[in-house]
Amino acid sequence: MSILKLENEILNLVKEYYLLKNSNDKIEPGKDIIPVSGKSYNENEVVNLTQSALDFWLTAGRFNKEFEKKLSNFLGIKYVLTTNSGSSANLLAVSALTSEKLGNKRLLPGDEIITVAAGFPTTINPIIQNNLKPVFVDVDIGTYNINTEALKNAISKKTKAIVLAHTLGNPYDLDEISEICKRNDLYLIEDCADALGARFNDKIVGSFGNIATISFYPAHHITTGEGGAVYTKNSLFKVILESFRDWGRDCYCEPGEENTCKKRYDWLLGDLPHGYDHKYIYAHAGYNLKLTDMQAAVGSAQIDKIDIFINKRKKNFKKMYELFKNLEDYIYLPECHKLAEPSWFGFPITLKSNDTNFRTKLLKYYEEKKIGNRLLFGGNIIKQPYMKNREYKIIGDLKNTNKIMNSTFWLGVHPRINDEHISYMFECTKKFFKK
Repeated sequence: MSILKLENEILNLVKEYYLLKNSNDKIEPGKDIIPVSGKSYNENEVVNLTQSALDFWLTAGRFNKEFEKKLSNFLGIKYVLTTNSGSSANLLAVSALTSEKLGNKRLLPGDEIITVAAGFPTTINPIIQNNLKPVFVDVDIGTYNINTEALKNAISKKTKAIVLAHTLGNPYDLDEISEICKRNDLYLIEDCADALGARFNDKIVGSFGNIATISFYPAHHITTGEGGAVYTKNSLFKVILESFRDWGRDCYCEPGEENTCKKRYDWLLGDLPHGYDHKYIYAHAGYNLKLTDMQAAVGSAQIDKIDIFINKRKKNFKKMYELFKNLEDYIYLPECHKLAEPSWFGFPITLKSNDTNFRTKLLKYYEEKKIGNRLLFGGNIIKQPYMKNREYKIIGDLKNTNKIMNSTFWLGVHPRINDEHISYMFECTKKFFKK
């Protein structure tokens, strides 16, 4: 039997195995937990993963090239670099702003970056890790995105950049924030971890800033298990990001390739001798944050379904909004900017009650009813244990951020959820409030 014929036989058996194993994959409300998030996949991902295993090219290879190209086409962004996580993508994005290749536009220790405290830690941590100072401003209840008036008040002579996530897939006012950045000569990094496919003023998020990031953790719109990407339209940023991602090297050869520049032994950089092998010349204090080809094989199959996933999330969100609107006496419903077209990651709810124990009672009730839920990530980040004795600034009193810390949570809208699950979540919630 030929290798090709044997491979086809293996892949057909893998497909058959998947279909048999998942023939009764159903979530029954009240009996099974309705997950707040989770992976959606079929035999295509499993077949791709098996093909990659048979190739046994363990670092980034042909599937990664394919995945990056598909991502680039979907996003309309020329330079897309996969990473081993969305958190790593954020680290690369902020680190890139410190590169000497930017000349007098590089960020230096002590420079300020405006962000919000109501978010995920690894949007903020790269600021601290690069010896920059985070400046925290408040958000608006409903959108859970930055209050633009507070943002304007936060700008000082030391402000050099704005780093913000599109909360739960809901775009912030990119027109106004882009104009603020332009007027004040600031960098903008868009954390699109929750927002793949979201649009603002008919442009995809991630295309407004200097650099954007995405996560492919299983909770997100598409998954590679662990994984993410960083992307940019700027060729200089592409070179810098790639260097930081790939050990800090100056060389840009693909894994397994060499002498792409055609002068591998003709460089003179730093204080190294002339002709030092370019593969071992380092321009930055970098990392190894690449994706494996096995992960990319899964991602390549996932991205083919992205429109289906996004549309199902939007449909689920709309259904939830229609039902939960009946509970406005008790909750603040989610909102979005009039020019925003969210790609919802979850359905955020803030309780109107100021009783700080009320949310805990509701979440315990959800646990009994097998309804998955999550808080809005770190709540108020400055209250987290690891933020003690850190250098940062606060603008205003972060009133809404504190309200979110005490009263906000979100429910799932991912593609495996259907109308039956949504109705069950609503009816359970209504009964809780009526008590």
